[in-house]
Amino acid sequence: MGTRCLALIAASLLFYNCNKDQKDTEVNEEIAEVKPKSSYEFGFKLDDFVVKKDTIKSGDTFGAILDRNHIAYPRIYEIVESIKNTFNIRSLRPGKPYTLLCAKDSLQTPQTFIYQPNKEDFVVINFKDSITAYRSTKPIKYVEKEVTASINSTISQALEDKGVSLVLAYKMSDIYAWTIDFTRLQKKDKFKVIYTEKYIDDTIYAGIENIKAAYFNHNKESFYAFEFQKDSLNAPDYYNENAKSLRRAFLKAPVEFKRISSRFNLKRRIALYGNKVRPHKGTDFAAGIGTPIVSTANGTVEKSAYTRGNGNYVKIKHNSTYSTQYLHMQKRKVNVGQYVKQGDVIGWVGMTGNTSGPHVCYRFWKNGVQVDPFALKLPASEPLEEKYKQTYLDYIKPLKEQLDNASTSTKNKNLKLPENQITYN
Repeated sequence: MGTRCLALIAASLLFYNCNKDQKDTEVNEEIAEVKPKSSYEFGFKLDDFVVKKDTIKSGDTFGAILDRNHIAYPRIYEIVESIKNTFNIRSLRPGKPYTLLCAKDSLQTPQTFIYQPNKEDFVVINFKDSITAYRSTKPIKYVEKEVTASINSTISQALEDKGVSLVLAYKMSDIYAWTIDFTRLQKKDKFKVIYTEKYIDDTIYAGIENIKAAYFNHNKESFYAFEFQKDSLNAPDYYNENAKSLRRAFLKAPVEFKRISSRFNLKRRIALYGNKVRPHKGTDFAAGIGTPIVSTANGTVEKSAYTRGNGNYVKIKHNSTYSTQYLHMQKRKVNVGQYVKQGDVIGWVGMTGNTSGPHVCYRFWKNGVQVDPFALKLPASEPLEEKYKQTYLDYIKPLKEQLDNASTSTKNKNLKLPENQITYN
């Protein structure tokens, strides 16, 4: 082999070894020990235990759960006696989750039992050495969101198109129940909502907490709504931009998320009866069988009975001027003489009496004459007291500006709440 060939081979080997050393170095640099993050829950470092999660089964008891996990009955009795003033072990309910934190020994002996009656709260029974029990709450975070949308068909569809929970539609329906007929929304009606969502442990969605403020442009008329709590003795309520309550003496409808199948019409003609005029003195709300029917105002039950035409029906006297009636119920819930409040369930939608489909026929009397409630200007409830008015107006000012400047997208941002409303274990 010539001198030139040997030189080329040597150079090649040198180049190979250099590259090999460089690659080895690169590989060694990339392989770094990454320690997994420790997992914490219920205030415990879970890495220190063997963690067993399950749900309470039908027939399960606290003793049975510990017994099948190698805790003897004398120790179980001792635990139960020690915690009886803090937690009643008979309150365990089937389907609710529990967690056992067990020692890392051959028997995996339980040291702590944690019961979750709901998503937020939990009970810790610790019996590793001494026996203790306490209640606590998972960290809760509130996130403020806002959404703006236009109506093309229904409010539910508008929210679904934005990827927003339909629960928001129900809450809006409650807020505007006295001022907007949601069955008569029009295309190009618009709404804007500022609301808060609740998250447990930062990631577990726990639903919509509340609506802080809303704006609805319906039939070219503006309707603002702001949540405001006057004091600790009163629940929050909704008022408009002028501090007037959105509530009315009567709800717009006796069922939620309804469809009006037949309106009040004194000149209605029915083909089945030879196209003769057969007045319809009620408003029919089509809804599924079993849908709750509520009283549209406070009052006393005047009639709760069954007739061939009305089927199961209830009539409520609200005052000397107004009365309402609810026909074709599947079942009645109230009795004559009973006092009911606005929103109380008085029965359920059915098909009793003369009816071809499930609905509630809602009838409205004013001074003894049946009238169309949608043609009336119903009385409002009391306005916000003067002593709260300036505080209210100052409070809603930034919210109104936020509503007026809301974009057409859905936006999230961390909600600044008092520290006692954002808790961390």
